[in-house]
Amino acid sequence: MFRNRFFRRIFHKNLFEIGQVKLVYFLSLVVGLLSAVAAALLKYSIHFTHKILTEGITAESGSYLYLVYPLIGMLMTFLFVRYIVKDNIGHGISRILFSISRKKSHLKTHNTWTSIIASTLTIGFGGSVGAEAPIVLTGSSIGSAIGRFFKLNYKNVTLLIGCGAAGAVSGIFKAPIAGIVFTLEILMLDLTTSSIVPLLISSVTAATVAYFLMGDKVLLSFNVVGAFNISNIPWYLLLGVISGLVSLYFSKMTLFLEERYNEIKNSYLRLFLGGIVLGGLIYLFPPFYGEGYDTIMLLLQGNSDLIIHNSIFSHYSNSFLVIILFMSGLVLLKVIASSSTNGAGGVGGIFAPTLFIGGINGYLVAIVLKKFVNIDLPDNRFVLVGMAGMMAGVMHAPLTAIFLIAEITGGYNLLIPLIITSTAAYITIRSFEKHSIYHVQLANTGDLITHDKDKAVLTRMNWKREIETDLLKVKPSDTLGVLVKIIARSKRNLFPVVDEYNILEGVVSLDDVREIMFQQELYATTFVKDLMTIPPSYIDKKENIETVMEAFRKTGAWNLPVLDDGYYVGFISKSRIYSTYRELLVEFSEE
Repeated sequence: MFRNRFFRRIFHKNLFEIGQVKLVYFLSLVVGLLSAVAAALLKYSIHFTHKILTEGITAESGSYLYLVYPLIGMLMTFLFVRYIVKDNIGHGISRILFSISRKKSHLKTHNTWTSIIASTLTIGFGGSVGAEAPIVLTGSSIGSAIGRFFKLNYKNVTLLIGCGAAGAVSGIFKAPIAGIVFTLEILMLDLTTSSIVPLLISSVTAATVAYFLMGDKVLLSFNVVGAFNISNIPWYLLLGVISGLVSLYFSKMTLFLEERYNEIKNSYLRLFLGGIVLGGLIYLFPPFYGEGYDTIMLLLQGNSDLIIHNSIFSHYSNSFLVIILFMSGLVLLKVIASSSTNGAGGVGGIFAPTLFIGGINGYLVAIVLKKFVNIDLPDNRFVLVGMAGMMAGVMHAPLTAIFLIAEITGGYNLLIPLIITSTAAYITIRSFEKHSIYHVQLANTGDLITHDKDKAVLTRMNWKREIETDLLKVKPSDTLGVLVKIIARSKRNLFPVVDEYNILEGVVSLDDVREIMFQQELYATTFVKDLMTIPPSYIDKKENIETVMEAFRKTGAWNLPVLDDGYYVGFISKSRIYSTYRELLVEFSEE
Protein backbone atom coordinates (compact mmCIF):
# COMPACT_ATOMS: atom_id res chain seq x y z
CA MET A 1 0.00 0.00 0.00
CA PHE A 2 2.85 2.38 0.86
CA ARG A 3 4.48 1.63 -2.49
CA ASN A 4 1.22 2.41 -4.34
CA ARG A 5 0.92 5.71 -2.50
CA PHE A 6 4.54 6.54 -3.35
CA PHE A 7 3.99 5.97 -7.08
CA ARG A 8 0.71 7.90 -6.96
CA ARG A 9 2.49 10.94 -5.52
CA ILE A 10 5.17 10.75 -8.18
CA PHE A 11 2.61 10.51 -11.00
CA HIS A 12 0.44 13.30 -9.66
CA LYS A 13 3.44 15.53 -9.01
CA ASN A 14 4.57 15.26 -12.62
CA LEU A 15 1.06 15.43 -14.09
CA PHE A 16 1.06 19.14 -14.74
CA GLU A 17 4.68 19.08 -15.89
CA ILE A 18 3.73 16.62 -18.64
CA GLY A 19 0.61 18.52 -19.57
CA GLN A 20 -2.90 17.08 -19.64
CA VAL A 21 -3.14 16.90 -23.44
CA LYS A 22 0.11 14.95 -23.88
CA LEU A 23 -0.78 12.77 -20.91
CA VAL A 24 -4.15 11.87 -22.43
CA TYR A 25 -2.42 10.99 -25.71
CA PHE A 26 -0.07 8.64 -23.88
CA LEU A 27 -2.84 7.13 -21.77
CA SER A 28 -5.00 6.54 -24.85
CA LEU A 29 -2.18 4.41 -26.26
CA VAL A 30 -1.99 2.43 -23.00
CA VAL A 31 -5.78 1.97 -22.95
CA GLY A 32 -5.77 0.78 -26.58
CA LEU A 33 -2.98 -1.68 -25.84
CA LEU A 34 -4.66 -3.14 -22.75
CA SER A 35 -8.07 -3.28 -24.44
CA ALA A 36 -6.64 -5.29 -27.34
CA VAL A 37 -4.90 -7.69 -24.97
CA ALA A 38 -8.14 -8.15 -23.04
CA ALA A 39 -10.03 -8.74 -26.30
CA ALA A 40 -7.52 -11.37 -27.41
CA LEU A 41 -7.63 -13.05 -24.01
CA LEU A 42 -11.41 -13.24 -24.08
CA LYS A 43 -11.64 -14.51 -27.66
CA TYR A 44 -9.04 -17.22 -27.06
CA SER A 45 -10.62 -18.34 -23.80
CA ILE A 46 -14.06 -18.60 -25.44
CA HIS A 47 -12.59 -20.39 -28.47
CA PHE A 48 -10.76 -23.04 -26.46
CA THR A 49 -13.66 -23.61 -24.08
CA HIS A 50 -15.98 -24.02 -27.06
CA LYS A 51 -13.55 -26.37 -28.83
CA ILE A 52 -13.01 -28.61 -25.81
CA LEU A 53 -16.72 -29.00 -25.14
CA THR A 54 -18.02 -29.48 -28.69
CA GLU A 55 -15.26 -31.40 -30.43
CA GLY A 56 -16.69 -34.61 -31.82
CA ILE A 57 -20.34 -33.77 -31.26
CA THR A 58 -22.57 -34.92 -34.11
CA ALA A 59 -26.30 -35.29 -34.59
CA GLU A 60 -25.97 -39.06 -34.12
CA SER A 61 -23.45 -39.27 -31.29
CA GLY A 62 -24.19 -36.61 -28.76
CA SER A 63 -26.07 -33.48 -29.63
CA TYR A 64 -28.07 -34.09 -26.46
CA LEU A 65 -25.12 -32.43 -24.71
CA TYR A 66 -26.43 -29.14 -26.12
CA LEU A 67 -29.27 -29.50 -23.64
CA VAL A 68 -27.01 -29.32 -20.59
CA TYR A 69 -23.94 -27.29 -21.57
CA PRO A 70 -25.68 -23.87 -21.63
CA LEU A 71 -27.36 -24.51 -18.28
CA ILE A 72 -24.04 -25.49 -16.71
CA GLY A 73 -22.34 -22.40 -18.14
CA MET A 74 -25.05 -20.04 -16.96
CA LEU A 75 -25.09 -21.67 -13.52
CA MET A 76 -21.33 -21.16 -13.15
CA THR A 77 -21.72 -17.57 -14.37
CA PHE A 78 -24.56 -16.96 -11.92
CA LEU A 79 -22.56 -18.31 -8.96
CA PHE A 80 -19.49 -16.31 -10.00
CA VAL A 81 -21.46 -13.08 -10.24
CA ARG A 82 -23.48 -13.60 -7.06
CA TYR A 83 -20.78 -14.83 -4.69
CA ILE A 84 -17.55 -13.38 -6.10
CA VAL A 85 -18.40 -10.26 -8.09
CA LYS A 86 -21.48 -9.32 -6.02
CA ASP A 87 -22.51 -6.78 -8.63
CA ASN A 88 -24.55 -6.69 -11.82
CA ILE A 89 -22.21 -6.90 -14.82
CA GLY A 90 -24.76 -7.58 -17.56
CA HIS A 91 -25.76 -5.17 -20.34
CA GLY A 92 -22.26 -3.74 -20.52
CA ILE A 93 -22.84 -0.94 -23.02
CA SER A 94 -25.91 0.38 -21.21
CA ARG A 95 -23.84 0.29 -18.02
CA ILE A 96 -21.15 2.43 -19.69
CA LEU A 97 -23.72 4.95 -20.87
CA PHE A 98 -25.25 5.18 -17.39
CA SER A 99 -21.84 5.73 -15.80
CA ILE A 100 -21.16 8.61 -18.19
CA SER A 101 -24.48 10.29 -17.46
CA ARG A 102 -24.93 9.57 -13.75
CA LYS A 103 -21.69 8.22 -12.25
CA LYS A 104 -19.16 10.84 -13.41
CA SER A 105 -17.72 8.20 -15.77
CA HIS A 106 -16.87 6.01 -12.80
CA LEU A 107 -16.92 2.32 -13.74
CA LYS A 108 -16.10 -0.11 -10.97
CA THR A 109 -12.56 -1.46 -11.15
CA HIS A 110 -13.66 -5.10 -11.06
CA ASN A 111 -15.18 -4.62 -14.53
CA THR A 112 -11.65 -4.72 -15.93
CA TRP A 113 -11.64 -8.50 -15.45
CA THR A 114 -14.95 -9.88 -14.22
CA SER A 115 -16.72 -9.57 -17.58
CA ILE A 116 -13.98 -11.63 -19.22
CA ILE A 117 -14.48 -14.55 -16.84
CA ALA A 118 -18.28 -14.35 -16.81
CA SER A 119 -18.69 -14.13 -20.58
CA THR A 120 -16.18 -16.96 -21.11
CA LEU A 121 -18.30 -19.21 -18.91
CA THR A 122 -21.51 -18.10 -20.59
CA ILE A 123 -20.46 -18.16 -24.24
CA GLY A 124 -17.90 -20.97 -24.05
CA PHE A 125 -20.60 -23.29 -22.71
CA GLY A 126 -22.99 -22.29 -25.46
CA GLY A 127 -24.68 -19.09 -24.36
CA SER A 128 -26.20 -17.59 -27.50
CA VAL A 129 -24.79 -14.09 -27.04
CA GLY A 130 -21.73 -12.10 -28.07
CA ALA A 131 -18.48 -11.20 -26.37
CA GLU A 132 -18.34 -7.66 -27.78
CA ALA A 133 -20.37 -5.91 -25.06
CA PRO A 134 -18.38 -7.55 -22.22
CA ILE A 135 -15.08 -6.65 -23.85
CA VAL A 136 -16.25 -3.09 -24.56
CA LEU A 137 -17.18 -2.83 -20.87
CA THR A 138 -13.74 -4.20 -19.99
CA GLY A 139 -11.96 -1.71 -22.24
CA SER A 140 -14.05 1.20 -20.99
CA SER A 141 -13.42 0.16 -17.38
CA ILE A 142 -9.69 0.13 -18.07
CA GLY A 143 -9.98 3.67 -19.43
CA SER A 144 -12.07 4.80 -16.45
CA ALA A 145 -9.67 3.26 -13.92
CA ILE A 146 -6.60 4.80 -15.55
CA GLY A 147 -8.25 8.21 -15.88
CA ARG A 148 -9.33 8.25 -12.25
CA PHE A 149 -5.89 7.03 -11.12
CA PHE A 150 -4.36 10.11 -12.72
CA LYS A 151 -7.15 12.30 -11.31
CA LEU A 152 -8.20 13.57 -14.72
CA ASN A 153 -11.35 15.66 -15.02
CA TYR A 154 -14.71 14.28 -16.11
CA LYS A 155 -14.19 15.18 -19.77
CA ASN A 156 -10.88 13.33 -20.04
CA VAL A 157 -12.02 10.31 -18.03
CA THR A 158 -15.02 10.04 -20.38
CA LEU A 159 -12.66 10.33 -23.34
CA LEU A 160 -10.54 7.44 -22.01
CA ILE A 161 -13.72 5.39 -21.59
CA GLY A 162 -14.35 6.07 -25.29
CA CYS A 163 -10.78 5.07 -26.07
CA GLY A 164 -11.31 1.78 -24.26
CA ALA A 165 -14.51 1.09 -26.21
CA ALA A 166 -12.87 2.01 -29.52
CA GLY A 167 -9.87 -0.15 -28.70
CA ALA A 168 -12.08 -3.11 -27.80
CA VAL A 169 -14.07 -3.02 -31.06
CA SER A 170 -10.94 -2.37 -33.09
CA GLY A 171 -9.10 -5.20 -31.35
CA ILE A 172 -11.90 -7.73 -31.87
CA PHE A 173 -12.52 -7.01 -35.54
CA LYS A 174 -9.24 -5.42 -36.69
CA ALA A 175 -11.35 -2.44 -37.70
CA PRO A 176 -9.89 0.82 -36.34
CA ILE A 177 -12.29 3.16 -38.16
CA ALA A 178 -15.29 1.13 -37.00
CA GLY A 179 -13.94 1.32 -33.45
CA ILE A 180 -13.89 5.11 -33.55
CA VAL A 181 -17.28 5.44 -35.22
CA PHE A 182 -18.79 2.96 -32.72
CA THR A 183 -17.71 5.25 -29.90
CA LEU A 184 -19.22 8.29 -31.58
CA GLU A 185 -22.53 6.63 -32.52
CA ILE A 186 -23.18 4.32 -29.57
CA LEU A 187 -21.48 6.07 -26.65
CA MET A 188 -22.36 9.43 -28.24
CA LEU A 189 -19.01 11.09 -27.60
CA ASP A 190 -18.56 14.39 -29.40
CA LEU A 191 -16.19 14.42 -32.36
CA THR A 192 -13.92 17.34 -31.52
CA THR A 193 -10.29 18.22 -32.10
CA SER A 194 -9.44 17.20 -28.54
CA SER A 195 -11.12 13.79 -28.77
CA ILE A 196 -10.32 12.52 -32.26
CA VAL A 197 -6.55 12.12 -31.73
CA PRO A 198 -6.80 9.96 -28.57
CA LEU A 199 -9.50 7.84 -30.22
CA LEU A 200 -7.30 7.36 -33.26
CA ILE A 201 -4.29 6.43 -31.14
CA SER A 202 -6.25 3.92 -29.08
CA SER A 203 -8.05 2.34 -32.02
CA VAL A 204 -4.97 1.98 -34.23
CA THR A 205 -2.93 0.64 -31.33
CA ALA A 206 -5.58 -1.99 -30.60
CA ALA A 207 -5.82 -3.06 -34.24
CA THR A 208 -2.03 -3.38 -34.46
CA VAL A 209 -1.90 -5.49 -31.30
CA ALA A 210 -4.76 -7.64 -32.67
CA TYR A 211 -2.73 -8.33 -35.84
CA PHE A 212 0.26 -9.26 -33.70
CA LEU A 213 -1.65 -11.55 -31.31
CA MET A 214 -4.27 -13.11 -33.60
CA GLY A 215 -3.16 -12.54 -37.18
CA ASP A 216 -5.97 -13.37 -39.61
CA LYS A 217 -7.91 -15.29 -36.95
CA VAL A 218 -9.96 -12.29 -35.91
CA LEU A 219 -13.62 -13.35 -35.90
CA LEU A 220 -14.56 -12.59 -39.49
CA SER A 221 -12.15 -12.24 -42.38
CA PHE A 222 -13.41 -12.40 -45.95
CA ASN A 223 -12.23 -10.75 -49.13
CA VAL A 224 -14.89 -9.66 -51.61
CA VAL A 225 -13.92 -10.18 -55.23
CA GLY A 226 -15.64 -8.90 -58.33
CA ALA A 227 -17.19 -5.57 -59.21
CA PHE A 228 -20.42 -4.16 -57.87
CA ASN A 229 -23.42 -4.78 -60.14
CA ILE A 230 -25.49 -1.60 -60.29
CA SER A 231 -28.59 -3.53 -61.40
CA ASN A 232 -28.77 -5.11 -57.91
CA ILE A 233 -29.43 -1.76 -56.20
CA PRO A 234 -33.21 -2.36 -55.86
CA TRP A 235 -32.55 -5.69 -54.15
CA TYR A 236 -30.09 -4.14 -51.69
CA LEU A 237 -32.74 -1.52 -50.97
CA LEU A 238 -35.30 -4.26 -50.37
CA LEU A 239 -32.83 -6.02 -48.07
CA GLY A 240 -32.46 -2.78 -46.12
CA VAL A 241 -36.21 -2.45 -45.56
CA ILE A 242 -36.49 -6.09 -44.50
CA SER A 243 -33.47 -5.67 -42.20
CA GLY A 244 -35.12 -2.66 -40.59
CA LEU A 245 -38.31 -4.63 -39.88
CA VAL A 246 -36.35 -7.61 -38.54
CA SER A 247 -34.34 -5.18 -36.38
CA LEU A 248 -37.57 -3.80 -34.93
CA TYR A 249 -38.75 -7.33 -34.15
CA PHE A 250 -35.42 -8.21 -32.52
CA SER A 251 -35.28 -5.04 -30.41
CA LYS A 252 -38.87 -5.23 -29.18
CA MET A 253 -38.68 -8.96 -28.47
CA THR A 254 -35.39 -8.65 -26.61
CA LEU A 255 -36.76 -6.03 -24.23
CA PHE A 256 -40.05 -7.91 -23.83
CA LEU A 257 -38.45 -11.29 -23.09
CA GLU A 258 -35.86 -9.95 -20.68
CA GLU A 259 -38.59 -8.12 -18.77
CA ARG A 260 -40.53 -11.39 -18.51
CA TYR A 261 -37.46 -13.16 -17.13
CA ASN A 262 -36.93 -10.33 -14.62
CA GLU A 263 -40.44 -10.88 -13.33
CA ILE A 264 -39.38 -14.34 -12.10
CA LYS A 265 -38.17 -13.50 -8.59
CA ASN A 266 -36.63 -16.88 -7.81
CA SER A 267 -33.13 -16.67 -9.33
CA TYR A 268 -32.64 -20.43 -9.59
CA LEU A 269 -36.03 -20.95 -11.23
CA ARG A 270 -35.20 -18.19 -13.71
CA LEU A 271 -31.82 -19.78 -14.38
CA PHE A 272 -33.31 -23.24 -14.86
CA LEU A 273 -36.05 -22.00 -17.18
CA GLY A 274 -33.63 -19.97 -19.32
CA GLY A 275 -31.18 -22.87 -19.51
CA ILE A 276 -33.86 -25.33 -20.59
CA VAL A 277 -35.24 -22.99 -23.25
CA LEU A 278 -31.75 -22.23 -24.58
CA GLY A 279 -30.68 -25.87 -24.49
CA GLY A 280 -33.78 -26.94 -26.38
CA LEU A 281 -33.25 -24.30 -29.06
CA ILE A 282 -29.59 -25.27 -29.49
CA TYR A 283 -30.59 -28.94 -29.75
CA LEU A 284 -32.92 -28.07 -32.62
CA PHE A 285 -30.67 -25.38 -34.12
CA PRO A 286 -26.98 -26.07 -33.33
CA PRO A 287 -25.87 -22.73 -34.92
CA PHE A 288 -27.34 -21.03 -31.83
CA TYR A 289 -24.47 -22.47 -29.78
CA GLY A 290 -22.14 -19.61 -28.84
CA GLU A 291 -21.62 -16.46 -30.88
CA GLY A 292 -22.48 -17.94 -34.26
CA TYR A 293 -19.57 -16.56 -36.28
CA ASP A 294 -18.74 -20.07 -37.54
CA THR A 295 -22.15 -20.14 -39.20
CA ILE A 296 -21.52 -16.78 -40.86
CA MET A 297 -18.18 -18.01 -42.20
CA LEU A 298 -19.83 -21.12 -43.66
CA LEU A 299 -22.30 -18.89 -45.52
CA LEU A 300 -19.52 -16.63 -46.79
CA GLN A 301 -17.54 -19.64 -48.02
CA GLY A 302 -20.53 -21.11 -49.83
CA ASN A 303 -20.92 -24.09 -47.46
CA SER A 304 -24.46 -23.40 -46.33
CA ASP A 305 -25.32 -27.12 -46.45
CA LEU A 306 -22.96 -27.72 -43.51
CA ILE A 307 -25.07 -25.46 -41.31
CA ILE A 308 -27.88 -28.03 -41.23
CA HIS A 309 -25.46 -30.96 -41.24
CA ASN A 310 -25.15 -31.40 -37.45
CA SER A 311 -28.82 -30.76 -36.73
CA ILE A 312 -31.71 -33.21 -36.46
CA PHE A 313 -32.81 -31.93 -39.88
CA SER A 314 -29.61 -33.08 -41.59
CA HIS A 315 -31.43 -35.81 -43.57
CA TYR A 316 -33.51 -33.12 -45.30
CA SER A 317 -30.65 -30.76 -46.15
CA ASN A 318 -31.32 -31.12 -49.89
CA SER A 319 -34.87 -29.84 -49.60
CA PHE A 320 -35.23 -26.16 -50.49
CA LEU A 321 -38.33 -25.86 -48.29
CA VAL A 322 -36.48 -27.28 -45.28
CA ILE A 323 -33.59 -24.90 -45.89
CA ILE A 324 -35.97 -21.93 -46.01
CA LEU A 325 -37.77 -23.02 -42.85
CA PHE A 326 -34.49 -23.75 -41.04
CA MET A 327 -32.98 -20.38 -41.97
CA SER A 328 -36.20 -18.58 -41.05
CA GLY A 329 -36.12 -20.35 -37.70
CA LEU A 330 -32.59 -19.08 -37.14
CA VAL A 331 -33.70 -15.51 -37.88
CA LEU A 332 -36.86 -15.55 -35.77
CA LEU A 333 -35.76 -17.69 -32.82
CA LYS A 334 -32.26 -16.31 -32.25
CA VAL A 335 -33.77 -13.50 -30.17
CA ILE A 336 -35.31 -16.08 -27.82
CA ALA A 337 -31.96 -17.83 -27.48
CA SER A 338 -30.03 -14.62 -26.74
CA SER A 339 -32.70 -13.21 -24.41
CA SER A 340 -32.90 -16.50 -22.52
CA THR A 341 -29.14 -16.38 -22.04
CA ASN A 342 -29.00 -12.83 -20.69
CA GLY A 343 -32.37 -12.90 -18.96
CA ALA A 344 -31.62 -16.09 -17.04
CA GLY A 345 -28.28 -14.93 -15.65
CA GLY A 346 -25.70 -15.21 -18.41
CA VAL A 347 -23.31 -12.41 -19.36
CA GLY A 348 -23.05 -11.37 -22.99
CA GLY A 349 -24.16 -8.82 -25.54
CA ILE A 350 -26.41 -8.54 -28.58
CA PHE A 351 -23.65 -7.47 -30.99
CA ALA A 352 -22.94 -11.00 -32.24
CA PRO A 353 -26.62 -12.06 -32.36
CA THR A 354 -27.30 -8.96 -34.45
CA LEU A 355 -24.59 -9.87 -36.98
CA PHE A 356 -25.72 -13.51 -36.94
CA ILE A 357 -29.34 -12.66 -37.74
CA GLY A 358 -28.27 -10.09 -40.32
CA GLY A 359 -26.06 -12.57 -42.15
CA ILE A 360 -28.72 -15.32 -42.16
CA ASN A 361 -31.38 -12.81 -43.22
CA GLY A 362 -29.21 -11.57 -46.11
CA TYR A 363 -28.61 -15.13 -47.30
CA LEU A 364 -32.29 -15.96 -46.98
CA VAL A 365 -33.34 -12.94 -49.06
CA ALA A 366 -30.78 -13.83 -51.74
CA ILE A 367 -31.83 -17.48 -52.17
CA VAL A 368 -35.55 -16.63 -52.14
CA LEU A 369 -35.05 -14.01 -54.84
CA LYS A 370 -32.98 -16.49 -56.85
CA LYS A 371 -35.66 -19.17 -56.57
CA PHE A 372 -38.81 -17.18 -57.13
CA VAL A 373 -37.69 -14.09 -59.09
CA ASN A 374 -34.99 -15.93 -61.05
CA ILE A 375 -32.30 -13.34 -60.32
CA ASP A 376 -28.69 -14.37 -59.89
CA LEU A 377 -27.53 -12.63 -56.70
CA PRO A 378 -24.18 -13.09 -54.92
CA ASP A 379 -24.92 -14.93 -51.66
CA ASN A 380 -21.81 -13.83 -49.81
CA ARG A 381 -22.37 -10.16 -50.60
CA PHE A 382 -25.93 -10.33 -49.33
CA VAL A 383 -24.70 -12.05 -46.18
CA LEU A 384 -22.25 -9.23 -45.48
CA VAL A 385 -24.63 -6.43 -46.43
CA GLY A 386 -27.39 -8.08 -44.39
CA MET A 387 -25.10 -7.97 -41.35
CA ALA A 388 -24.61 -4.25 -41.86
CA GLY A 389 -28.33 -3.66 -42.31
CA MET A 390 -29.20 -5.48 -39.11
CA MET A 391 -26.54 -3.62 -37.14
CA ALA A 392 -27.70 -0.28 -38.52
CA GLY A 393 -31.25 -1.12 -37.46
CA VAL A 394 -30.76 -2.63 -34.01
CA MET A 395 -27.99 -0.30 -32.86
CA HIS A 396 -29.09 2.77 -34.83
CA ALA A 397 -25.49 2.94 -35.98
CA PRO A 398 -25.37 2.97 -39.80
CA LEU A 399 -21.84 4.38 -40.01
CA THR A 400 -20.47 1.73 -37.65
CA ALA A 401 -22.17 -0.94 -39.74
CA ILE A 402 -20.80 0.42 -43.00
CA PHE A 403 -17.19 0.77 -41.86
CA LEU A 404 -17.12 -2.46 -39.86
CA ILE A 405 -18.18 -4.65 -42.78
CA ALA A 406 -16.01 -2.67 -45.18
CA GLU A 407 -12.93 -3.17 -42.98
CA ILE A 408 -13.44 -6.86 -42.25
CA THR A 409 -13.80 -7.55 -45.99
CA GLY A 410 -10.45 -5.92 -46.64
CA GLY A 411 -11.65 -3.09 -48.83
CA TYR A 412 -14.48 -0.91 -50.01
CA ASN A 413 -15.85 -2.92 -52.92
CA LEU A 414 -19.12 -3.22 -51.01
CA LEU A 415 -19.32 0.43 -50.02
CA ILE A 416 -22.34 1.37 -52.18
CA PRO A 417 -24.46 -1.66 -51.20
CA LEU A 418 -23.50 -1.16 -47.55
CA ILE A 419 -24.58 2.48 -47.65
CA ILE A 420 -27.87 1.67 -49.42
CA THR A 421 -28.88 -1.20 -47.15
CA SER A 422 -27.71 0.38 -43.88
CA THR A 423 -29.46 3.66 -44.65
CA ALA A 424 -32.68 1.93 -45.65
CA ALA A 425 -32.63 -0.23 -42.51
CA TYR A 426 -31.97 2.78 -40.28
CA ILE A 427 -34.74 4.88 -41.86
CA THR A 428 -37.16 1.95 -41.59
CA ILE A 429 -36.65 1.29 -37.89
CA ARG A 430 -36.54 5.01 -37.03
CA SER A 431 -40.08 5.23 -38.36
CA PHE A 432 -41.14 2.98 -35.46
CA GLU A 433 -38.48 3.40 -32.76
CA LYS A 434 -36.57 6.59 -31.97
CA HIS A 435 -33.84 5.00 -29.85
CA SER A 436 -31.57 2.00 -30.28
CA ILE A 437 -31.79 -1.06 -28.07
CA TYR A 438 -28.83 0.29 -26.05
CA HIS A 439 -30.43 3.69 -25.53
CA VAL A 440 -34.17 3.17 -25.23
CA GLN A 441 -34.37 2.29 -21.53
CA LEU A 442 -31.95 5.05 -20.52
CA ALA A 443 -33.89 7.52 -22.66
CA ASN A 444 -37.14 6.54 -20.94
CA THR A 445 -35.65 7.30 -17.53
CA GLY A 446 -33.92 10.51 -18.64
CA ASP A 447 -30.43 9.04 -18.17
CA LEU A 448 -29.23 9.18 -21.78
CA ILE A 449 -26.39 11.51 -22.76
CA THR A 450 -26.74 12.73 -26.35
CA HIS A 451 -24.70 14.84 -28.76
CA ASP A 452 -26.91 17.80 -27.80
CA LYS A 453 -24.60 19.53 -25.33
CA ASP A 454 -27.42 21.33 -23.55
CA LYS A 455 -29.36 18.11 -23.03
CA ALA A 456 -26.15 16.30 -22.08
CA VAL A 457 -25.48 18.79 -19.28
CA LEU A 458 -29.07 18.53 -18.06
CA THR A 459 -28.88 14.74 -18.11
CA ARG A 460 -25.78 14.76 -15.93
CA MET A 461 -27.40 17.13 -13.44
CA ASN A 462 -28.84 15.51 -10.33
CA TRP A 463 -31.35 18.22 -9.49
CA LYS A 464 -32.45 16.46 -6.30
CA ARG A 465 -29.13 17.43 -4.73
CA GLU A 466 -30.08 21.08 -5.22
CA ILE A 467 -33.28 20.83 -3.16
CA GLU A 468 -33.16 23.37 -0.33
CA THR A 469 -34.48 21.92 2.93
CA ASP A 470 -33.41 24.66 5.33
CA LEU A 471 -36.60 26.73 5.01
CA LEU A 472 -38.43 27.08 8.31
CA LYS A 473 -41.94 25.66 8.19
CA VAL A 474 -45.09 27.21 9.67
CA LYS A 475 -48.60 25.89 10.28
CA PRO A 476 -51.84 27.37 8.93
CA SER A 477 -53.06 27.93 12.47
CA ASP A 478 -49.98 29.92 13.55
CA THR A 479 -50.61 33.57 14.35
CA LEU A 480 -48.83 36.52 12.85
CA GLY A 481 -46.93 36.86 16.15
CA VAL A 482 -45.57 33.32 15.84
CA LEU A 483 -44.71 33.93 12.19
CA VAL A 484 -42.75 37.11 13.06
CA LYS A 485 -40.68 35.16 15.62
CA ILE A 486 -39.91 32.52 12.98
CA ILE A 487 -38.96 35.21 10.46
CA ALA A 488 -36.55 36.67 13.02
CA ARG A 489 -34.76 33.30 13.26
CA SER A 490 -34.72 32.59 9.53
CA LYS A 491 -32.13 33.49 6.93
CA ARG A 492 -34.62 32.90 4.11
CA ASN A 493 -37.59 34.88 2.85
CA LEU A 494 -39.85 31.91 2.04
CA PHE A 495 -41.86 29.93 4.58
CA PRO A 496 -43.68 26.73 3.53
CA VAL A 497 -47.03 26.21 5.22
CA VAL A 498 -47.64 22.56 6.15
CA ASP A 499 -50.24 20.76 8.24
CA GLU A 500 -49.63 18.24 11.02
CA TYR A 501 -48.97 15.52 8.41
CA ASN A 502 -46.37 17.58 6.54
CA ILE A 503 -48.74 18.16 3.61
CA LEU A 504 -47.98 21.46 1.85
CA GLU A 505 -50.92 23.87 1.97
CA GLY A 506 -49.29 27.04 0.73
CA VAL A 507 -46.36 29.40 1.13
CA VAL A 508 -45.74 32.73 2.84
CA SER A 509 -43.08 35.09 1.54
CA LEU A 510 -41.50 37.96 3.44
CA ASP A 511 -43.04 40.37 0.95
CA ASP A 512 -46.51 39.13 1.91
CA VAL A 513 -46.13 40.28 5.52
CA ARG A 514 -43.61 43.11 5.27
CA GLU A 515 -46.28 45.84 5.62
CA ILE A 516 -48.02 44.33 8.68
CA MET A 517 -45.27 42.47 10.50
CA PHE A 518 -44.69 45.40 12.91
CA GLN A 519 -48.39 46.00 13.65
CA GLN A 520 -48.48 44.23 17.00
CA GLU A 521 -52.25 44.68 17.37
CA LEU A 522 -52.63 42.09 14.53
CA TYR A 523 -50.30 39.50 16.09
CA ALA A 524 -53.06 37.57 17.82
CA THR A 525 -55.90 38.05 15.33
CA THR A 526 -54.16 37.41 12.01
CA PHE A 527 -53.29 33.82 11.03
CA VAL A 528 -50.88 32.28 8.56
CA LYS A 529 -53.76 30.71 6.62
CA ASP A 530 -54.95 34.25 5.87
CA LEU A 531 -51.54 35.32 4.57
CA MET A 532 -50.39 32.31 2.60
CA THR A 533 -50.64 31.95 -1.17
CA ILE A 534 -50.81 28.88 -3.37
CA PRO A 535 -47.58 28.24 -5.34
CA PRO A 536 -48.02 28.45 -9.13
CA SER A 537 -46.92 24.82 -9.42
CA TYR A 538 -45.05 22.12 -7.60
CA ILE A 539 -42.49 19.49 -8.60
CA ASP A 540 -42.64 15.82 -7.69
CA LYS A 541 -39.32 14.41 -6.52
CA LYS A 542 -39.60 11.60 -9.05
CA GLU A 543 -39.63 13.97 -12.05
CA ASN A 544 -36.62 14.38 -14.34
CA ILE A 545 -34.71 17.59 -14.93
CA GLU A 546 -36.53 18.34 -18.20
CA THR A 547 -39.84 18.45 -16.33
CA VAL A 548 -38.31 20.72 -13.67
CA MET A 549 -37.06 23.19 -16.28
CA GLU A 550 -40.41 23.11 -18.08
CA ALA A 551 -42.20 23.94 -14.82
CA PHE A 552 -39.96 26.98 -14.29
CA ARG A 553 -40.52 28.07 -17.88
CA LYS A 554 -44.30 27.82 -17.72
CA THR A 555 -44.75 29.49 -14.32
CA GLY A 556 -41.99 32.10 -14.52
CA ALA A 557 -41.29 31.37 -10.84
CA TRP A 558 -37.82 31.44 -9.28
CA ASN A 559 -38.65 28.99 -6.49
CA LEU A 560 -40.98 25.98 -6.56
CA PRO A 561 -41.87 23.49 -3.83
CA VAL A 562 -40.79 19.86 -4.12
CA LEU A 563 -43.13 17.11 -2.95
CA ASP A 564 -42.67 13.39 -2.49
CA ASP A 565 -46.00 11.59 -2.90
CA GLY A 566 -47.72 14.73 -1.69
CA TYR A 567 -45.49 15.31 1.33
CA TYR A 568 -43.38 18.46 1.54
CA VAL A 569 -39.64 17.97 0.92
CA GLY A 570 -38.17 21.43 0.24
CA PHE A 571 -37.80 24.07 -2.45
CA ILE A 572 -35.86 24.12 -5.70
CA SER A 573 -34.42 27.39 -6.94
CA LYS A 574 -34.02 28.32 -10.59
CA SER A 575 -30.87 30.31 -9.81
CA ARG A 576 -29.34 27.30 -8.07
CA ILE A 577 -30.19 25.08 -11.04
CA TYR A 578 -28.55 27.60 -13.41
CA SER A 579 -25.46 27.81 -11.22
CA THR A 580 -25.02 24.03 -11.26
CA TYR A 581 -25.69 23.99 -14.99
CA ARG A 582 -22.85 26.46 -15.61
CA GLU A 583 -20.45 24.37 -13.53
CA LEU A 584 -21.29 21.22 -15.47
CA LEU A 585 -21.07 23.04 -18.78
CA VAL A 586 -17.42 23.81 -18.08
CA GLU A 587 -16.73 20.08 -17.95
CA PHE A 588 -18.19 19.70 -21.45
CA SER A 589 -16.18 22.55 -22.91
CA GLU A 590 -13.62 21.95 -25.62
CA GLU A 591 -10.62 23.08 -23.68
